[in-house]
Amino acid sequence: MSPQDIAAKIGENIGTSEWVEMSQDRINKFADATGDHQFIHLDEEKAKMTPFGGTIAHGFLTLSMIPYLTANSDVPRVDGIKMAVNYGGNKTRFISPVRSGKRIRGHWKLTEMTEKRPGQWQQSCEITIEIEGEEKPALICEWMTQYFV
Repeated sequence: MSPQDIAAKIGENIGTSEWVEMSQDRINKFADATGDHQFIHLDEEKAKMTPFGGTIAHGFLTLSMIPYLTANSDVPRVDGIKMAVNYGGNKTRFISPVRSGKRIRGHWKLTEMTEKRPGQWQQSCEITIEIEGEEKPALICEWMTQYFV
């Protein structure tokens, strides 16, 4: 889809990802990769004594799932991309913890699609990451990507 065609969808929900499990193995690997070994993520017995009732995913693990969720979604792709880079996030809020074993998916609402210079577009989306079977989402953020076509 051309950047101009995508820009015509500002204000619309433009995609939903597949569900993905936040397994304890994924959580453990993220802890090792980041050095964040807080018990709430890794020690099931101690975590059972918290209000969460078990281990939970790191908030930043949930946030870092955006590229994976995007790749496994029906979000429109920009035609002729030479490169896409994450530009950053705004207003990131971790609303609810994701318990180990729960599934998440993302929903995208297009908020901006602007040509910054010829062949360089910046897209902003409000992304909501839903937890299967739960009323409150895991997180909501505004995420920006730059596309070079």
